[in-house]
Amino acid sequence: MTILVTGATGVVGRHLVTTLLERGASVRALTRKPNDAALPDGVEVVAGDLSDASTLGPQVFEDVDRAFVFPAQGVEAFVEAGTAAGIRRLTVLSSLAAALEFPRDRGSASQLHHSAVEAAVTECTDAWTILRPGTFANNLLSWAWQIRSGAPIRAPFLASAQAPIHEYDVAEAATEALLTDDHLGEVIAMTGPEAITRAEQVATIGRALDRHIPVIEITPEEFRAETAQFIPEPVVKMLLDYWSDTLTAPDRPRPVTPVIGRPGRTLAQWAADHRTDFRG
Repeated sequence: MTILVTGATGVVGRHLVTTLLERGASVRALTRKPNDAALPDGVEVVAGDLSDASTLGPQVFEDVDRAFVFPAQGVEAFVEAGTAAGIRRLTVLSSLAAALEFPRDRGSASQLHHSAVEAAVTECTDAWTILRPGTFANNLLSWAWQIRSGAPIRAPFLASAQAPIHEYDVAEAATEALLTDDHLGEVIAMTGPEAITRAEQVATIGRALDRHIPVIEITPEEFRAETAQFIPEPVVKMLLDYWSDTLTAPDRPRPVTPVIGRPGRTLAQWAADHRTDFRG
């Protein structure tokens, strides 16, 4: 049987595809732009849009009994079409916000979106696994242009502490969920191995680049004003609420070890893996 990977050209999807191939799986990747996919040899690449059922023809689902569901906007169309075509086993990329563990999560942009994706899947099949990573280390790439240009990073709540997770660990957890029966019906929370202050996150990237990165703490109001033209207000609010809360109550690490069989990658490892992103 073939495993269908959606979001295959994203940061999680690419590593998932590679890992599945290394484990001997037959992989089909769904993308809107197959000519630009640049995926490894051995992957069958098909065209389609998750949010448009009219693009999801028989060639997408033939011989597929399980799929990785990337939480794109409108993914409900894919879930409905896939389960109607015979896919019964779905591994879903969600978010820790969907657990509603904190008041800040309820009604947040991430919670509303990911809860809807989870519901779309669990209403269509009983054979599901839901992955709920916390904040991705890849979110720190928002600092890349400042670091490349030598400008100081301007950020609020530098003393707040989060546990960013490496996208490779999420991909490898998805691999286990797709290839084994060990995690059917499980909702798996996962984070990086340790909570690190935002100031130390900057310093960790600096050590990977062997240079000092200047950082200036700004107020939430300054952050909102400086990012308004780039980030929607609901997302700005979500970020500020998260950083504010983790000032007094740092993220509690949720080890990925029980799923992938080894400790999660540290932020230092992530920074080393992404040196070229920060060097340009």
